[in-house]
Amino acid sequence: MARTSIESEMIRIRVLLVVMLAAFGFLSVMLWRIQVARADQYERDELRQSMRRVRIPGMRGRIYDAAGHVLADNRPGYSVAIYLEEVRQPGTWTRTIDHIEHMLDTLALDLGVERQLSRDDIRMHIRRRLPMPLIAWRDIDERTLARWAERVAGMPGVDIYTEAVRVYPHGSLAAHVVGYVGRADLIPDEAEPFHYYLPEMEGRSGIERRFDPLMRAEAGARLVRVDAIGYRHEDIAVREPGAGRDIQLTLDTRVQAAAEAALGDTPGSAVVIDPRNGNVLAMVSVPAYDPNDFIPAISRSLWNALLADERKPLLNRVTAGGFAPGSIFKPVVAIAALENRLVTPHQTYNCPGHFELGRARFHCWARHGHGTINMRQSLERSCNVYYFRLSLQIGHDAVYHMATALGLGQRTGIALDHEIAGNLPNDAWKRRVFNDAWRDGDTVNVSIGQGPITVTPLQMAVYAAALANGGRVYQPRIVSGTRAFGSGAFMPEPFESPRELGWSAETLETVRGGMRDVIMASHGTARHTAIPGIAFAGKTGTAEFGPKEEGRKHAWMIAFAPYDDPRYAIVLMTDEGISGGQTAAPKVRQIIRSLMELE
Repeated sequence: MARTSIESEMIRIRVLLVVMLAAFGFLSVMLWRIQVARADQYERDELRQSMRRVRIPGMRGRIYDAAGHVLADNRPGYSVAIYLEEVRQPGTWTRTIDHIEHMLDTLALDLGVERQLSRDDIRMHIRRRLPMPLIAWRDIDERTLARWAERVAGMPGVDIYTEAVRVYPHGSLAAHVVGYVGRADLIPDEAEPFHYYLPEMEGRSGIERRFDPLMRAEAGARLVRVDAIGYRHEDIAVREPGAGRDIQLTLDTRVQAAAEAALGDTPGSAVVIDPRNGNVLAMVSVPAYDPNDFIPAISRSLWNALLADERKPLLNRVTAGGFAPGSIFKPVVAIAALENRLVTPHQTYNCPGHFELGRARFHCWARHGHGTINMRQSLERSCNVYYFRLSLQIGHDAVYHMATALGLGQRTGIALDHEIAGNLPNDAWKRRVFNDAWRDGDTVNVSIGQGPITVTPLQMAVYAAALANGGRVYQPRIVSGTRAFGSGAFMPEPFESPRELGWSAETLETVRGGMRDVIMASHGTARHTAIPGIAFAGKTGTAEFGPKEEGRKHAWMIAFAPYDDPRYAIVLMTDEGISGGQTAAPKVRQIIRSLMELE
């Protein structure tokens, strides 16, 4: 019995020994696989887990005017950065955060600036962006930078961090054309995922927005090795970012400045176009804003103030504002009548100061009337009654088709966002909107640029250019070319051929001559705008808007100069004024005088 028990125990011992040997052998095999056979794979896995990919934005392209003056540029922005891997403290995170707070207080005192980061900001950075430098002050001024060099430069773990900052050297000049940038909302790229994204700018309005894909560059990348805790250890590799394309505009900053000076602080808009090719030389919308206020980010209080401003400084009135044109629309009616051979230039009507249509009475601006006048005289004196009678004689369809040919009621296609088409009404429009037919009263109203018709100042500039060049309708150009970074010449943008309207010499002589008389003749509505030694043509307009009892009026003028060889077509509108002749005309005179002086 005892012997059997001993044998049984020996069997158990042997079995246990076999199991232990098998386990030891298994562990030996696994250790060999880990340490020898799969060493390279695990090393690659460890390296991958300790790597962080950082996206580096490229250099944004610049914006130039036609003469090569920079309208939007990049400058180095200097920020004070704390490198956490150099200032971390042993023990808990709290000790490191306490130390960083003490550093911030010391730096603020030495630099003479207020501390900007809170304890929560530090904690959030450690939690989300530990390998990245902590930016304590961004885009410091020259005075602070000098104090840094004098007092702080030797502090461990603190250095100057440089990044590109957008700058607009001319401030608010052409702000609605150039636009502004803001912090980009980057969408992660599945093909090239990044752990961290450095700030990048994207266009939010104007050329900055419309040509954002061209001006943004291919991003670079940096591989950063971090330790087991997550602190930055070293940079492994860098792929340098690219540079975006530069944009050249058709704008001339001298012409732009002259047009802005003419408008001053008066809410309104102005456009100067070269009628020979459709190039926009100036585009003004008042009030404007300073795009530098959006760099690096606009304050909430200033943004709210811009939104709340009743004068709408963020609105580009030139392309996104719809206004009744008033009497500057009258040449359209005259051309429609002549080109359709429905009347001759010698057609006369009597103006007693009013016009009866059924039980309605429509007034001329000259309450005592103009007497019997022909077409050229009707333009010179801007007689309403003449166009009441003329439009009823030729019918609204003729006017509608001529206005359509001139581009009214449709977007011009300029390379700017948020352009509106305005409203060119006809019978189909009225039936669709009001479920009512077009009536003679509608024809009479539209003939003098009143009623439901609305236009943009840019459309009126294109129209003025067509009057100047003899009937060629150009698509207005604001961008003339682009170029790669570091290259010399700009590559021209595609140029669209003008639409030829084929107006007769008789039509041009009558309408352009009438517009010349507006300035140069004794009864012209803008005769006080004449400039000695310079012959030019124009047409004034006054358009009522809002409740009639308030008496509010837009003041318009279109013009082209010089008369015999037009190089400039101009439109100017003030949101409110006394009349086109009294309010807009003196400002147009100032622009034309400046243009001649620039030549």
